[in-house]
Amino acid sequence: MTGTTRAARVAATRETILSAAERLFAEHGVAAVSGRQISEAAGQGNNTAVGYHFGAKADLVRAIVLRHREPIERLRVARIAAVGATGGLRDWVECFVLPTMDHLGSLGDPTWFARFAAQVLTDPGLRPIVEEEAFAASSLRHVKSGLDRCLADLPPRVRAERDEMVRELMIIVPAVRESALAAGAPTARATWHDAGAGLVDAIVGLYLADVTA
Repeated sequence: MTGTTRAARVAATRETILSAAERLFAEHGVAAVSGRQISEAAGQGNNTAVGYHFGAKADLVRAIVLRHREPIERLRVARIAAVGATGGLRDWVECFVLPTMDHLGSLGDPTWFARFAAQVLTDPGLRPIVEEEAFAASSLRHVKSGLDRCLADLPPRVRAERDEMVRELMIIVPAVRESALAAGAPTARATWHDAGAGLVDAIVGLYLADVTA
């Protein structure tokens, strides 16, 4: 076997393991799934395949997050470039929301990433991985700067509170939609992009809502 062939087989095995782990984590939660179960679901005869290729469970979770972060980042960078320096509040909210929703729409049916992210965020030990790898993407610094300009009059305490609400909505809304699609249940919007537009509407309204003294 040549080095190129072996590298291709290793890469294919890693992708198979990542797909199996993402599905199992999404359906059952991270804590409930063992490396052995992932190896079996990935068709690996060696029950230690997950540890061999990825190390600890936290490293596997990080690899799944990174697998999706890169295409989402590309979509966000392109959208930021189109907005330029003169974008309004809705433009910057779209830069935050739509890359993730459009990425989910590109994955076909079914998808598991939204439910996977929601499961990870319920685990205090693993939540920092999503926050570090997904919410710390370089493009999001540009989005934050744009939002800062548009929301300069919002009191800092209220802005921080609403930012946290927005982050939670970005996890919960896609996961709920993904669960509905997996169950064959009706959804309010026909496509992931349309669902993203509805989420943008809600987030813009949240930021512009009255502030109670």
